[in-house]
Amino acid sequence: MLGTILWSLRQTLKLRAHRSQLPPGPTSTKTGLARPWVYFREVSARHGDVALVPGLSSGGPTVVLGSARAAWDLLERRGAAYSSRPRFVVGGELLSGGLRGLMASYGPFWRRWRRTLHSGFMQRKSTSYRPIQRLESAVLARDLLVDPHGFRAHLERYAASVIVLVTYGRRVTDVASDEVVRCNIEAMERLTSVNIPGKYAAERYPVLKYVPAIFAPWKAEVLKQRQKDIRMYMGLLNDIKDKVARGVATPCFTTHLLEEQEALGMTDLELAYTAGSPFGAGIETTSGTLASFFLACVEFGHNFIPRAQEELDRVVGRDRLPTFEDMDDLKYIRAIASETLRWRPVAVLGGTPHASTADDVYNGMFIPKGSTIIAPLWTSKSPPTSYYRLFKPERFLEERDFPGTLGHAAFGWGRRVCPGMHLATASVNLNIARILWAFNVTPAKDEKGQNIEVDIFAFTDGFNSSPLPFPCSIKPRSAHHAEVVEREARQALTELASYEGKEEKS
Repeated sequence: MLGTILWSLRQTLKLRAHRSQLPPGPTSTKTGLARPWVYFREVSARHGDVALVPGLSSGGPTVVLGSARAAWDLLERRGAAYSSRPRFVVGGELLSGGLRGLMASYGPFWRRWRRTLHSGFMQRKSTSYRPIQRLESAVLARDLLVDPHGFRAHLERYAASVIVLVTYGRRVTDVASDEVVRCNIEAMERLTSVNIPGKYAAERYPVLKYVPAIFAPWKAEVLKQRQKDIRMYMGLLNDIKDKVARGVATPCFTTHLLEEQEALGMTDLELAYTAGSPFGAGIETTSGTLASFFLACVEFGHNFIPRAQEELDRVVGRDRLPTFEDMDDLKYIRAIASETLRWRPVAVLGGTPHASTADDVYNGMFIPKGSTIIAPLWTSKSPPTSYYRLFKPERFLEERDFPGTLGHAAFGWGRRVCPGMHLATASVNLNIARILWAFNVTPAKDEKGQNIEVDIFAFTDGFNSSPLPFPCSIKPRSAHHAEVVEREARQALTELASYEGKEEKS
């Protein structure tokens, strides 16, 4: 506690000494923000590409980057000084016990965690998961054919099954009845809800973490969730350890971690949380992105679906679903996927905030060591009526004024970029191709036969953001397309049966 006080005092003196060089910004900030990205966009529009916002975190100022260029210059080009994390009192310490690498500061634990995640999800390794994605994608297409109204549940099941197969070696056939998936969704909802900048006073005044839970209901809820998380992650790890001991484990990311545990120097609890990293992040991001794609189809599909289906018919034909091998020739489909990631990124705050580990000067502005750096993806100074309202895949077929090679920042920046980006991109590309090959996605009709309007800005609150429920019409392009979907789904389920043996069900 004394160390925190001394650090805050040093920061205050440093800020006073460099007052004339500090970035511009509001003199006070809003707290209890449900949708901070909206507030940050207002701050950037008023104060510029680099703005200082006081009172959001402990230990140092918060700097909001209001353009992709500023984020690239600092988080990518100067990544060595901007790859740490700020202190997360509620989400990192109270909820996670310092065991989530996502929120770990730059140091040995984080480097070990990062190296481990990359070994399981780097680009070359992620291609080995494509058979799973291909098979589950065929099942998703069948689910959309049989029950189009339940499309959100089908997207969640697909995303959950892929990530659970990759991580733990077993399928998910129904999200609602799968206790592990439901517990994980609850854990992620809690994590993303507590990580909203400015939500808890304890982030600004860390001494509040020591208030007994009996006098702090918010703390009691967080600690209760932490115990649930530990039981879930350790239960999953112990289940895999038991199967390994009996020689019946399906090779997966967790079996890889157990093989490398001694070399990694991780305890069982550290290993359990590490295995849970892709499990936690992969479901909401993939299903949320595909939900945004459906929303774009409803609102803008008349502009891009005909061109996409022409490309699919020309490259793929009518007698099979698209495959990963087709992707090099499906340039417009890839552009639609990239535009979806740009248009409505799930990690709307640009991922977990960064922290600077050295004093820096950028465009004449002083950024002190220990600053919290937020690069929200909604801080473009263009109003929502242009950049975030329009869905235009063609922008990815043209020269783009956006730094880097992706044309978007949906997976974050610099050394903290999402380790699962290759797996997620593959899922988004393949499923968009197959959905548009098999179906016409259009606005739902009311009882009078009129299109039901949707709100393209109606998204959930929290650290991650996905579309709120909306209606749409999903119909097969023809009876022949429906037959192909049914045929390939039957074959996929036959191949997936090996992941549903009694050992996996036990």
